[in-house]
Amino acid sequence: MQVSVEAGGGLERRVRIQVGSAEIESEIEKRLVNVGQKARIKGFRPGKAPLKVLRQQYGTQVRQEVLSEVMQNSYNQAISQEQLRPAGNARIEPHNTEQGQDLDFTAVIEVYPEFEVADAAKLKVERPVAEINDKDLDAMIENLRKQRAEWREVERAGADGDRLVVTFRGTIDDEVFDGGVGEDVPVVLGAGETIPDFEQGLKGLKAGDEKVIDVRFPDDYPVAKVAGKDAKFEVSVARAEEQFMPELDDEFFKAFGVEEGGVDAFRAEVRANMQRELERTVRMKLKQNVMESLREANDVELPQALVDQEIHSMQHDAAKRMGITDHSKLPPKEPFEEQARMRVALGLIINQLIQQEKIEPDHERVDARIVEMSAEHEESDKVAQYYRSNPQLKSQIEMMVLEDQVVDWLLDRAKVKDKKSSFAELMNFGSGQALSLIHISEPTRLDLASRMPSSA
Repeated sequence: MQVSVEAGGGLERRVRIQVGSAEIESEIEKRLVNVGQKARIKGFRPGKAPLKVLRQQYGTQVRQEVLSEVMQNSYNQAISQEQLRPAGNARIEPHNTEQGQDLDFTAVIEVYPEFEVADAAKLKVERPVAEINDKDLDAMIENLRKQRAEWREVERAGADGDRLVVTFRGTIDDEVFDGGVGEDVPVVLGAGETIPDFEQGLKGLKAGDEKVIDVRFPDDYPVAKVAGKDAKFEVSVARAEEQFMPELDDEFFKAFGVEEGGVDAFRAEVRANMQRELERTVRMKLKQNVMESLREANDVELPQALVDQEIHSMQHDAAKRMGITDHSKLPPKEPFEEQARMRVALGLIINQLIQQEKIEPDHERVDARIVEMSAEHEESDKVAQYYRSNPQLKSQIEMMVLEDQVVDWLLDRAKVKDKKSSFAELMNFGSGQALSLIHISEPTRLDLASRMPSSA
């Protein structure tokens, strides 16, 4: 086998491979003989058909099988011999596959970039800092009351804070448009749930009222077909409702797991939950800031194959969330490209840092993460044991922990500056957005394993 490597543009490598015809023809003949031992050929007993007849019957098929296997095996040998690290599958360009002649083909690949991670001491990272005050606590409790509020029908006209249940039919140039029709749709006045013109047109209406509302869609409206256009909505009001808030009493406290201690115990429990969410959010945002700083400090050339793979994965994830099962109707690639490039870059940088600094998973932290994840299940001990005994799952958990260790390693060396913020700002509450005790999930993992070169 003869191998030569030519550098293309960027990370592209053209690996030209030649394999002697004698090796190929010998393997073809051996395969044909094996086929002849079992094949039923008219006029011949099994195993007695001459090689010439076997070539006529099965030669083309066997030759294709042998060429395919020889290409794959010789490609693998060439990659190992030349110490190349392919990022993605090869594109094969055959030059000569004629019978009796040497096999000649080129495998076009992208390789992983070679680089050193920038000095972590040069990273500048902002750490968000916030405290929970009584005003934040009161706002949270008020929101919890709203979550359990009742809507009761009223006969008067709707005002801010009330809810109208409406049926509407929207047209642009006398044509109904997609999404312009709704039946028994609840709209809370003053909550900013709809475009301003539509909400303003609803104010003052009561049950049984009908009205045509002139609406202009904002220029930056997310649905391009209606953005910046004028529309008319024929609206009828089914009912107007007023919100009635529950009292802060023992019954209300029990609904949130506080059995005794009254309002003081309830406030203490809510504050503790807020503190846990605040700490989780601070950690998440700090990690995001570290990753952004790390990416900015390391300009890494990206294999397009990995970017395309990440985009494809994100398209399928988005389709799954949207309930799309037809893969021919996946969302377009363009909206995912920037984030995909960021994920691939960070995966490569972090993997390089792990190898460069010889960072290994902390087994105590891995087991603590397993216990934490298992605690969400009823039979937590059995689940934890399953995680520990399943190599694939345990490997995934180790990579999650390793990623957290990398963040800690970088924070120990980077220039970290505290940035004060309010609880509401840091938790992204306000501006009409409800304050709630929601679980703030961590961002999508970088899936470091998929970025790891096979030779690493």
